[in-house]
This record gives sequence, C-alpha cells and structure tokens, in this order.
Amino acid sequence: MKKFLLLYFIIFITLSNAQDNNKEVLLLHSYHKGYKWSDDISKAIEDKFASHQNIELTTMYMDTKRILDPIYLDKLANLYKEQLSNRKFDLVIASDNNAFEFVIRYHEYLFKDIPVLFCGINNFDKALLDENNMRNHTSGVVEQVDLENNFRLIRSLHPKMKNLIIINDKSKTGHAIKRDLRPIIKKYKDTLNIEYIDQLDIENLKNKVKHLDKNDVMLFLLLFKDTTGKYFTYKRGFKQIRDVSKNPIYGLWDFYLNYGIVGGLLTSATAQGNSVANMALQVLNGKDIKEIPILEKSPNRYIFDYNELKRFDISIEDVVENYEIINEPNSVYRQHTKFVVISILIIFILSVMVVTMKANIQRRKKLENDLSNQLKFEKVLLDTIPNAIYYKNRDGKFIACNLAFAKLFNVTKKEVIGKTAFDFFPKDIAKKNVAIDAKILKEQITDTSEIALHFSNLQMKYFILNKAAYENIDGEIGGIVCIMDNITERVQQKQFLIQQSKLAEMGDMVAAIAHQWNEPLVELSALVQDIQTSHMLEELQTQDVESFVKNSMVQIQYMSQTLSDFRNFLKPSTTKIEFSIKQSFNDILEIVSKQLFYCNIKVEINYQENFDDFIIFGYKNEFKQVLLNLINNAKNKIVEKRLENKSKITVNVYKNSSYNTIEIIDNAGEIDETIIHSIFDPYFTTKEEGTGIGLYMAKVIIEDKMQGQIFVKNNENNVVFTIKIPINKKV
Repeated sequence: MKKFLLLYFIIFITLSNAQDNNKEVLLLHSYHKGYKWSDDISKAIEDKFASHQNIELTTMYMDTKRILDPIYLDKLANLYKEQLSNRKFDLVIASDNNAFEFVIRYHEYLFKDIPVLFCGINNFDKALLDENNMRNHTSGVVEQVDLENNFRLIRSLHPKMKNLIIINDKSKTGHAIKRDLRPIIKKYKDTLNIEYIDQLDIENLKNKVKHLDKNDVMLFLLLFKDTTGKYFTYKRGFKQIRDVSKNPIYGLWDFYLNYGIVGGLLTSATAQGNSVANMALQVLNGKDIKEIPILEKSPNRYIFDYNELKRFDISIEDVVENYEIINEPNSVYRQHTKFVVISILIIFILSVMVVTMKANIQRRKKLENDLSNQLKFEKVLLDTIPNAIYYKNRDGKFIACNLAFAKLFNVTKKEVIGKTAFDFFPKDIAKKNVAIDAKILKEQITDTSEIALHFSNLQMKYFILNKAAYENIDGEIGGIVCIMDNITERVQQKQFLIQQSKLAEMGDMVAAIAHQWNEPLVELSALVQDIQTSHMLEELQTQDVESFVKNSMVQIQYMSQTLSDFRNFLKPSTTKIEFSIKQSFNDILEIVSKQLFYCNIKVEINYQENFDDFIIFGYKNEFKQVLLNLINNAKNKIVEKRLENKSKITVNVYKNSSYNTIEIIDNAGEIDETIIHSIFDPYFTTKEEGTGIGLYMAKVIIEDKMQGQIFVKNNENNVVFTIKIPINKKV
C-alpha cells in the first residue's frame, strides 16, 4: 500500500511539473488565412516552435483587409474576451500594424500583464508604446520597406528606362508607403521621370499598363482595393496587372514572387517570422521582455525570379553581390550542385596531392642524395682539418669528433662518443669548461679560452678553445661545438722572443752587475789588506779575524743576491700569479740603481696615497722585463743626449676601480712624430745595433699575456710610456 501511494505521488508530481512547463502563445494576425504574407509568418513561427513540445500555439485572424472600423474592433474585442476568458497565455504575438494597435488598445481588457511581441510593423513609432504602459511589456521586429535602394537597383538594371510607374492603393499600408515615397520622389525628380498611380479603377489601370512604352518599368506596391472599392486578393490584384503588362515589374514584398515580379530588395515574411519566433523563445525561457531590444532594422533580402530575369534579359551579376534566385532550371548539375562541386574539388585536391607527392618524393630523393654527398664531404673535410674538433650535446656528452681530436688523445672516433670533458682534460680544466659550456647554452654566445695540456710523452701543448652553441633542425639548442686551435708553436716562439729580448738586455745587465759588485769588491780588498797588515805586524787577534769574516760575508752575500736577482730575471715565468708592482720596481732597481747612479740619472717613483701596495695578476718575471726595458730605454736616451744635472726618470703608479696604471716618464726629449706609432712594431729600431724586439715583446707581454694596455705619447718635451693592467683579473 505504501509503495502504491509513493508511486501515485511521483506520477502526480511529474504531471504537475509537466503542466507547469507548458507554454501558451497567442498569434494574432491583422489579416486573413490565405493571405501569403500572414501564412509565411505563421509557417516560420510554427517551424521554429515545432521542436518545443511544451509550446501550444493558438492562431487568430482579424481580417482587417476586408473590414476595419472602430465598431468592428470593439465587437472583436468583446468576442475575444468571451472566447479567451478561460485561457491563460504566456505571450501574445501581434502580426502587422492593425493587430499590434489592437493589442495596445485592448491590452488591459484582454491581455493584462501579458508580454507582447510584434512583427511586420510599418512606420514604427515608439510613441505607441507609451499607451497603456506598453513600454514595459513589448518588443518585436520592425517591417521596413527599402524604397531608396530599390530605386537605385531599378536605375542600375535599366539605364535606358524612360518612366518609372509606381502602382499603389489607398489602404492603411498604402498611405504609409506613400508618405515614405514623397521625399524619395522629390530626390529623384530631376534625374528620373516618376509617375505615381493610386487614383484609377482596375480597368483604367489595366489599360494604362497595357500601353506603356517599352522602356518603362513598374514598381508594384499594393493593390487590394481600387478607387471603386472593389476588393482583390494579393494574387488576383497583381495578376490582373501582370497579365496585360509587357514591362518588367519590381516589388517590395516577397509574397509577390512566383506571380510575375522580377524581384528587388524585398521585405520577407519568413524573415519576420523567424526573428519574432527567436524572441518568443527567449521570453518563454524566462528572459524579461524589457531586456530584449526591438529589432528596428528590417531583415530584407535581394531575391529575383529566374523566369522574369530571362524574359526581360536582365543581368544582375554586376549590380548586386549577395542575392537569391528562385525558379532556376533544375538540371542535374543544379540539383546536385553541392555534390558535384565537392566531388570536383576532392578530385582536384587528390590530383594536386598526387602530383605534389610525386614531386616531393623526387625532391626528397634528390635531397637525400645531396645530403648523403654533403655528409660524406663534410666528414672528409672535418678529418682533413688539422685542428681538433668535437661536438657535445646539452648534457655535456661527446657525440662526435674529427680525426685530429682522436689522434691528439690517442683514441678512436667511436671511443669518444658518450664521454665527457673529465675523460680528456684535467679536473680543474674540465670544471672550467663545464662552467663555460653552461654559460654558452644559457646566453647563446660564443667563447674563446686558452688551456695548457700535459701529455703522456711529457709534452706541454697550448690550445685556444673556440666554442659556440649549435641548433637542431627544430630550432632548439642541440649542444656545443668546439674547435681547438694548437698555439704551442706560437707560445714557444713568443717565449723565445721574450728570452731573446732578455738576452738583448744582457749588456746593460752585466754593466749593472759590475756596478753592483764594484763597492763590495773594494770593501773586500780593503779587508784583505787590513788582515794581511795585522798578520805581518803580529797584531792579528781572534776578534779581528771574526770581524773580518763577518764583514766579508756581508759583502759576499750582497754579491750573491745580485747574481740571484739576475738569474731570476732570466728565468721565464710559467704560470700567472698575483704579485706587487712596488716589489717589482724594487727588484729592478736593486739591479740597475748603481748604473743609474753612475750615469747621474735620478729615479723618482710616486705611488698613489692611501695605497700600500698595488697587486696585479700575470707573469712576474716577464712584467719585470717590461719595466727594465722601459727604464733602460730611458737611461740610454738620456745618456745619448748627455744631459747634466737634469737627468730624471719619473714613475707614477696609481689605480682606479678597473686598472693599475704605471707611467714611466723621461725628460730626454720627444720621439719623432713620424715614427712614434711604429716603435712597438717587431724589428723596428732607431739604434745602429738594436734588435727591434724589446718594445714589441713589451707589447706582447702586457697586451697578449696579461690582457692590459701599453702606449706612448709625447708631453711637453717628455716621453710618457703608460701601462694599464686589470686589477686582480684572473683570466
């Protein structure tokens, strides 16, 4: 029993909800059934509602084409009141002006609080909505015939037109159209002969049409009544004109199509019905009618009758772009146009694809052959290049190399694949290369670095590594390519030249040592004579011997240190270290100070205040060689000039955030401006027995080996050599 009651309750609720979801719509037509305009609107609305089972459409006709007076409308309202008293509508649709005005007038009486949609309204005036507070209950679609564009169309299609005959009646719609026609007729009166007819009975009108000039064109508006009050259906009224006409007839409404009008920019009943039906669905789905804007632009379309176009030999292609043609012959092609077009298109596309694929296959075969030849050529080319070359992927693993790289490390090319830098280079060099590779991949830059490698045969080789990232075919970075340039011979040659330039300074160095040893030798000589005299006089005491030994050792150690400094100067530096500029000057002056003293040359070294030391990074002995070369050059020039009591070499040492700067200035006169730019060139010299490599090697040491700068200038009868070394720049 409980189950039965539960089932009954569910069925009851379901039926109640179904009833609640049902929507009732009243469609009120101004005219009668059988009037094509009204029938087309009805059909469009019915078709739109067909898929909505919960919408019940009731259609009623006011028949105002045949009768329209206030008494009739009052009686009609009372009839509807009685007829619809037990009906509750969710929406009212008013078709054409008479029905819309009727709904406005009797809204409170018949349709209170029910939303209203309209369609097919000519000369729409929003002031109508102020009656009975209709503005809050109404929206819809305006019907607007496009008279001016139809005038333009007719003129374009008939450039030889003599007269434009306009046929109209005196119905409410006819009066409205006549009102709209006045400004257009006035606009075209000087370029177009227009004859407006609405005062003839049907017989006189037919006679008029029958005797029109062959170049005349007609614009048929409406003919439901003639001047005698005789009523016509839309078909019969137009047919009587069409039967006697030998001239093309244009219209404003699509319901005259198929009955003899050529066509035009037509107001479409179907378009009106579709538009108002879409609005109705929004209202029935709960949307407030106040949120639905009135469609004030009528949805008109260019439509033409193929038979009439052919009858009068009218071509519309060059005049109208978007149009529709009815009654075209139904050939097999026309019946299946879409199928034929698609089939032809598919065949064409397939043909193009076959031809393209064939050409593509041939092109790919050629490209494959070219690529194969190119790969073979590049393989031979890479193996022919004496520089060692290798490729890495993004993970740092070797993926290929050339023959030179394999021979350098005494492995096969296959053995290289899959290995990393740690398999070929020392750990510190490998780490440095991994860091450089990461920077190249991230910033997509190139990089050049220098390394020295020890090999198993105790050989030391020097290389410059030139690296860059390479892209895969998809544009992604694939890895790094490296070219190893063997510079061992160049390094050795430069080192040889540096040593050669040191040997070139040997004469001055030996002279300097001689000066250094002069005083200690004199002192030793005196000590020996003293000890001899004391011995001969038998006055030699133990304490005298000890003093002699002590004093002699001081002089001998001084001489030994001089030889040690000379030996260190000759020894080449193999690695870069941090060292002091001040200490370098002290070491140099230990060797040459006596020689400068005997040449009566004063040396003044000025260090920037607030700095106790000036530290640079590079090759210590080679740097001291540069300082010695510049000081010796200044000394020799002063000696040549034979300056007395004015000989001076000034050294200024200072620094900023980037560089340590050394200025070596002599006052022995300027360098000839014609040669000053050549003094750093190899083998350029102004001395009779000079080698021309001293200043050249100074430039090589400062700029190539220590990444600094060296240059010379004249300054008020002085010559200034300037050296700039990066501060603690470990490279």
